[in-house]
Amino acid sequence: MPFPLIESWLGSVAAAPTNDLAFSMRDWVFERIGLPLNPWTDVAFGLFLIATVFIGIISLTALLGIWGERKVAGRIQSRHGPNRVGPVGLLQSIADGVKLLTKEDLAPKAADHLLFRLAPYLAFVPVFVSFLALPFGPEMTFEPRLAVGVFWILAILSVEVLGVILAGWASNNKWAVYGAMREACQMVSYEIPLGLAIITAVLTAGSMNLVHLGHLQSGGLHTWIIFKSPFVFAAFFVYFVAALASNKRAPFDLPESESELVAGYHTEYSGLRFSFFFFAEYAGMFVVSAIQVALFLGGWNDPFGLLGYYHHHFLHDPAGANGFGLVAVNLIGVGVFMGKCAILIYIQMWIRWTLPRPRIDQVLYVCVKVLLPLSCVLLLGAAIWALLIPGQAGVPWRDYMPFTMEAWKTAYGALATQSVLAAAGVVLVATVLAWIAHAFVTGRNLKQRLTEPAPIDPAPAKVQKPSGPTAETKAVLT
Repeated sequence: MPFPLIESWLGSVAAAPTNDLAFSMRDWVFERIGLPLNPWTDVAFGLFLIATVFIGIISLTALLGIWGERKVAGRIQSRHGPNRVGPVGLLQSIADGVKLLTKEDLAPKAADHLLFRLAPYLAFVPVFVSFLALPFGPEMTFEPRLAVGVFWILAILSVEVLGVILAGWASNNKWAVYGAMREACQMVSYEIPLGLAIITAVLTAGSMNLVHLGHLQSGGLHTWIIFKSPFVFAAFFVYFVAALASNKRAPFDLPESESELVAGYHTEYSGLRFSFFFFAEYAGMFVVSAIQVALFLGGWNDPFGLLGYYHHHFLHDPAGANGFGLVAVNLIGVGVFMGKCAILIYIQMWIRWTLPRPRIDQVLYVCVKVLLPLSCVLLLGAAIWALLIPGQAGVPWRDYMPFTMEAWKTAYGALATQSVLAAAGVVLVATVLAWIAHAFVTGRNLKQRLTEPAPIDPAPAKVQKPSGPTAETKAVLT
């Protein structure tokens, strides 16, 4: 290898007992610069990783999310969207961020200034912290040993509602208070079917560790948790709807409905503090999508099980663990994970610019009278299904071969169910992709609004300039 330092680090990755790329890099860096490994240096490295990697990921996610939302909205409304600042408008979000940084930070005179300034941080910090448990790859998780990672993320995200309530109450504005109370009702209500849908998947998988959940789904499309039973398949859609409402996404954006409440709970906010609420919304979209991907859609694994196979092969190679192969598998896994999240975020944007906003009583009716009973039935059905038709135990490629009939001899019923549901999922995805392709092709024939006007032809050189007024015209004017 032409780079001895990289070769040395890859060797430390292969020899790391925890198989964690970030902390094997920590050990390698500390060894190279001569720093001792103790709790203080461990905390310092963790803080450095958070400040450099996770803040960058969250900022990039929010910037691309805002740009993508505006481009999707423009496409649906037959216009271009951002196209002035940077290539295809990619730098528009940066320009908007600079504008927010330079705006004056105002607070109402009658507001509770301490709570008013505290609220944006309470709304943003939980979303930021939840990134630390997301499994971007087999060894690309900040804390892979978190045994209750799913519910730890949900517990952290539930703190966000406190920031929203404080923002509305501290503003001393009736529109902001109305928006905050709507948010409290909506988030607390929809967290119940959201949690029940997650419990349905956790009950089927038998683990709450997000990294272990990813390994359980490494055997290909038919081993993904969404296809374990019809009840988990339905719970996927219950989670998606409840996540939209919990994250205040349209058509459930009643807490900040501009047609009724000006801007809802953040009516009085401007500048940098307003941007915290904005960043929290788009980072929250990524987090709820990432939970859905990790729980239902295979995590970082591809539909063919190749990443799971090669990860097991490189990790347990008789000739010694392959550090370069592990790094390559993890980087590809991060791309797969981010791609799945991007598709779910796109669907959230698609729904926002397609469906109208319901009334608040209709939003709560859907939660209490539809999603809550449905999620309870799905949880009970998943428990009975697991009792009557037990699935294949163990991790694919490590405990059994997922593509051999011999490995499924004690779980033929589970194999048949998962294969049928996987085929149904492929047909559903293919239908949606064909729908999108048809809309894209036919939409190109529509006249775009707000397009660039046709250039004005220059005047011919032989055209004479108009002469001044004649004597008769002057006489009339005088």
